Amino acid sequence: MRGSLWHLGQSVTRGLAQADKKIVARRFFASEADLKKTVLYDFHVANGGKMVPFAGWSMPIQYKDSIMDSTLNCRQNGGLFDVSHMCGLSLKGKDCVPFLEKLVIADVAGLAPGTGTLTVFTNEKGGAIDDSVITKVKDDHIYLVVNAGCRDKDLAHIEEHMKAFKSKGGDVSWHIHDERSLLALQGPLAAPVLQHLTKDDLSKLYFGEFRILGINGATCFLTRTGYTGEDGFEISVPSENAVDLAKAILERSEGKVRLTGLGARDSLRLEAGLCLYGNDMEQHTTPVEAGLTWAIGKRRRAEGGFLGAEVILKQLEEGPSLRRVGFTSSGPPPRSHSEIQDEKGNNIGEITSGGFSPCLKKNIAMGYVKSGLHKAGTKAKILVRGKAYDGVVTKMPFVPSKYYKPS
Repeated sequence: MRGSLWHLGQSVTRGLAQADKKIVARRFFASEADLKKTVLYDFHVANGGKMVPFAGWSMPIQYKDSIMDSTLNCRQNGGLFDVSHMCGLSLKGKDCVPFLEKLVIADVAGLAPGTGTLTVFTNEKGGAIDDSVITKVKDDHIYLVVNAGCRDKDLAHIEEHMKAFKSKGGDVSWHIHDERSLLALQGPLAAPVLQHLTKDDLSKLYFGEFRILGINGATCFLTRTGYTGEDGFEISVPSENAVDLAKAILERSEGKVRLTGLGARDSLRLEAGLCLYGNDMEQHTTPVEAGLTWAIGKRRRAEGGFLGAEVILKQLEEGPSLRRVGFTSSGPPPRSHSEIQDEKGNNIGEITSGGFSPCLKKNIAMGYVKSGLHKAGTKAKILVRGKAYDGVVTKMPFVPSKYYKPS
């Protein structure tokens, strides 16, 4: 999704003039009447949600608190996000693993049942069609979630390849979970609050693991994952139970877990050094350039067998010409498309996401620079509104991750 939600959120917070609101709405591709609504829409509005168009949906960018406060509260206590605009789907059949391995860089066969990983759908040139969290539920069932803004192209891509695969006798089918909603519960209180609502022992569910279980009386798909760098969960819940579950989580936290919008979600993921597809990764960006080499399974590096493997394996061998890096900088926060220069004023790259970090109280950004200039500590100039400000390449994540892993 083009453009920084952080900057959009700041604009909303300052209270845009009506004319500007129309510009923002146009920029986010839809008029109010065309927008899809999640089952929590009325709940958001009743709780002070400021709704904005996002990837064809009307979504809350923030609630009554500021994006700054909301970001800090998620890290200190917890945040509850409606991410039902994202698309969950299941692939089933005895050949669903080899089928998916034709389309993604992950070693899906090597995943233990009930575990998952971040992966990337690639095109013939090795570029990213989308990033996705995939889970092997069982050997004949894969559950995955794709980005809202990529839904149509992702589903068309999967369907096209599925038809060809099935025509050669492959056993695979799919189900798109439009009957379910998706909530993300993130932060240090995520596990203790959710534990009140389920009989299953969540202390035995680690980062990247998946379980089908009862939560607040509904059968849910629970993945210990998120997009904030904090411990937390993504909960796929039948849509008719989604509002009750959201209410139960907020009540059980005694007001400490707050509804949190897309503005804070963007700040949190940027602090965690995580890519936003459409900003930090696009059709022309390879997983190697994006710093996701770790997501390419060892067996896949040896065997290939996914779209664009020749390009990607060559980059693994020779190194990419561009690399995604983090920056801290002085002056106003860098924006998407801000030019990056070396100290002599030569263009060396471009910012893809940037903003002010509520937790670190300084500017942070990520972008792509020429290989060789990607080492932490490398000094650069970042152009904001035509003026050059000091920047320095900084290791990511900017804020340390707190994923729940076996000690």
